[in-house]
Amino acid sequence: MSMSMSSYVFPVQTAFFIFVIIAMFLLVPWLIYGYRKDGFFSWSRFAVSFSFIFYILAAYCLVILPFPSSRNTCAQQAADTVYYNLVPFTFVKDIMKETPIVWSQPSTYMGMIQGRAFLQILFNVVLLMPLGVYIRYFFQKRSYWKYALLGGFGLSLFFEITQITGFYGYYNCPYRLFDVDDLLSNTSGAVLGFFTAPILLALFPSRASIQAKSEQIVEQNQVFPIPQLLALIIDGVVVVFLSNLLSIFSLSSTNVINSAANTTIAMLIVLFLIPSIRDGNTPGSALMRFRYVRRQTGKPSMPLLFKRWLALYVPWLIFTMIRLVNDYAFVNNDSVLEPYKVWISIGMIGLYMLLFGALFIHVILVLFSRGSRSFYCDHVSNIRASRK
Repeated sequence: MSMSMSSYVFPVQTAFFIFVIIAMFLLVPWLIYGYRKDGFFSWSRFAVSFSFIFYILAAYCLVILPFPSSRNTCAQQAADTVYYNLVPFTFVKDIMKETPIVWSQPSTYMGMIQGRAFLQILFNVVLLMPLGVYIRYFFQKRSYWKYALLGGFGLSLFFEITQITGFYGYYNCPYRLFDVDDLLSNTSGAVLGFFTAPILLALFPSRASIQAKSEQIVEQNQVFPIPQLLALIIDGVVVVFLSNLLSIFSLSSTNVINSAANTTIAMLIVLFLIPSIRDGNTPGSALMRFRYVRRQTGKPSMPLLFKRWLALYVPWLIFTMIRLVNDYAFVNNDSVLEPYKVWISIGMIGLYMLLFGALFIHVILVLFSRGSRSFYCDHVSNIRASRK
């Protein structure tokens, strides 16, 4: 895994770019999983989980990047190039050869520490130390150090195979050395990270404290705004899917009025009929493990569920009407409307942005209220979210 210090920045930057893309797709599923598991969103668990993904990506990119400029790597190397080292502890000889040490002269120690061979073995140890820390966090008990040993060796072997195969055969010849010393140092780093992990893990809440908080929230029947918003988003996705499904069976699926009718039917099914039949559970709330009930009695109510549907339907209908009026003004060739088309468009866009801004501010206020505010659709319908 030989690399110069100047080669570290590019792999880490690449790993961060890939991580951002992956995180965009994993964020909502992770939030759903975390809430279903703990009953609340543990941001410390979020930080550990997503930092683990970034760490694995960064470690892998440090191993494989930068790529050679040509697939024909054989032509760039001498004919007698050796692609592997199977002799353990060769790094000791390399260190002594590169920076000879005079044991009676401490000044020579610094030269050894600054030497390329020493820094290389140090890098290989440090590379998998975080893996040991993560394994200690996930498995907690000290007796699981064997997992760090096997995990470190397995990940290191995967890295070395990636190198000896020339990135799985993409390059004609390996562009980095398969080194048994890397296996030893990487595995040692993972085990070392496992045993030193408690120093770092003291900064994060223990899994026991997270479990205790989860039980307390369930007992208090608390449902915070974020899972309620996620449930609304999931219900919205289901509405879009069902609306598109209905359009398949429609005679004129391209007709705007017909499309609006399909969406209306889909919203009625998802936001009213389903929770009426399923004891207050919409698809989204069922996934997030809560249901919609009357605020006073804690039981579902069909009239209130209908009011909630209406409260969600009316804003959608207004936005749809604004879009239809704007489209009609520009598609219609009526000469009477011609002088007013620009003003109609400006008015419709302004009204759209005003309503959207009001809803956006409302959502932000609810999310930061820590449960003291309700979403308007629940407030006007006298409904609350319940875990029981």
